[in-house]
Amino acid sequence: MKTVTPPTVGFVSLGCPKALVDSERILTRLRAEGYAVAATYRKADLVIVNTCGFIDSAVDESLDAIGEALAENGKVIVTGCLGAQPQKILDRHPQVLKITGPQRYEEVVASVHEHLPPLHEPFVDLIPAQGVKLTPRHYAYLKISEGCNHHCSFCIIPSMRGRLVSRPIGEVLREAEQLARAGVKEILVISQDTSAYGVDLKYAAQPWRDAERSARFYDLAAALGELGVWIRLHYVYPYPHVDEVIQLMADGRVLPYLDIPFQHASARILKLMKRPAAAENTLERIAAWRRAVPDMTIRSTFIVGFPGETEQDFAELLDWLRTAQLDRVGCFEYSPVEGAAANALNQPQVPAEIKQERRARFMELAAQVSAERLARKIGRDMTVLVDRIDGKIAVARSSSDAPEIDGVVRIRAPKGLAVGDWARVQITRADAYDLEAKLSPLV
Repeated sequence: MKTVTPPTVGFVSLGCPKALVDSERILTRLRAEGYAVAATYRKADLVIVNTCGFIDSAVDESLDAIGEALAENGKVIVTGCLGAQPQKILDRHPQVLKITGPQRYEEVVASVHEHLPPLHEPFVDLIPAQGVKLTPRHYAYLKISEGCNHHCSFCIIPSMRGRLVSRPIGEVLREAEQLARAGVKEILVISQDTSAYGVDLKYAAQPWRDAERSARFYDLAAALGELGVWIRLHYVYPYPHVDEVIQLMADGRVLPYLDIPFQHASARILKLMKRPAAAENTLERIAAWRRAVPDMTIRSTFIVGFPGETEQDFAELLDWLRTAQLDRVGCFEYSPVEGAAANALNQPQVPAEIKQERRARFMELAAQVSAERLARKIGRDMTVLVDRIDGKIAVARSSSDAPEIDGVVRIRAPKGLAVGDWARVQITRADAYDLEAKLSPLV
């Protein structure tokens, strides 16, 4: 019998975990239709590039990736956030086959059909139950909504991805349950604004596991906590109702981990940024959260050098960080984004060398705080999840560590541990960001 070679696509996925989920959805659909996925440009019949366009460096990376795909393959379809600005792509790469914006899954698939028709065998199951995933088998991202209702002055995401559109809660919970059944041990909940989940749905309830579940942040977290896997919450704005979820962490139903993009501490700069929940007393709330959950990990990102930021504003940010004692911190120098409202602010621009100096000072303090907090973990036992094996070292993560962005736990003499295994370890050493450990003795 003659073997039919399936049409083959290559895929380049850039940007944040939300874009990664978009890539997974497109690939799942294409795999279901009989397409194969190539590991190299030369083995692909065409290439899809899922772009990022949030800041200038991301735009440059996306345009470079498109150029590389065109040079190596020649047939390229472009999607993602930068696709919302098609002229910017066409000015550099007029030969692309098609450009679509973010979340335009049907348009991407239709374009693939146009340039590379499918060969479908309906009697063969082509995809796993959990769909095609670009993450390791033991963890997966769960996107609960698209878009954002906020208009932060430095951000153009609402113009790219639109207003908040939450997925029905029954659909979200069924996907999560399917992931858990497939062996996923950690689910990372993502969106543009996780704590606003369900606002647009008017919190409509749907049945799951013989009970009505409301499309609310708390109800979603509580239901996910029934799956018996690690549940990690990302992109949580510090609205008052977030306090309700802290009890779920205290009860061990979701990980004691919050990813909250505070962005700054100066009330004046937060007002210029038009940040939601900027008026909340975050220091008092962080202290209350840690009283309820002493082992809570808080991660955040900040921007320095925003237009109008003075040395006094920056000093206020440093003082805030010293008091808040955040566990995981990232910091970016402000970069103007085409189309952002911040470009029109009547505020003096911060010179590049001052931005760099402030970021260095901020990260130096953040490293000191991190080192002090990690040093307290020496001698403690904890459960970790193994991500990879590097020779005689198992590289794992604790409940305090999200993949790719946080620290790791390096286990010496891992004795047969494999990727995706749970391990009980004792912490032996700490540096500014990572931990070292040995396997805990069996009791």
